[in-house]
Amino acid sequence: MRPIGPLAPPPRPMSPLGDFAGKSLGAGAAKTQSTDGLGKFSELLVGEVKNVNSMQMDANGMVHSLLTGGDVNEAEVLTAVQKADLAFRMMLQVRNKLIEAYREVQQIQI
Repeated sequence: MRPIGPLAPPPRPMSPLGDFAGKSLGAGAAKTQSTDGLGKFSELLVGEVKNVNSMQMDANGMVHSLLTGGDVNEAEVLTAVQKADLAFRMMLQVRNKLIEAYREVQQIQI
């Protein structure tokens, strides 16, 4: 049987939204963030938020064009608005699940 080695405390959990509070990361933390999947995950989230925002802007533009008498099909406008609404609701649910998971991780007692 092998003896038990010294135990180190577990690393502190990182925020699921990255470091947007203005705190600077050390050089070691920045390297580990780029090597693991956290950087890719945050890039995915940011990309999807931008995608939802562009869908909202497109839908708003189509509604504006429809209301000002532009050459827009009403069915296309309705479809764009519904797609943007569904994408926003989905993004909101993903955000809620991420926050819920982060709070559960914070409540883990060591």
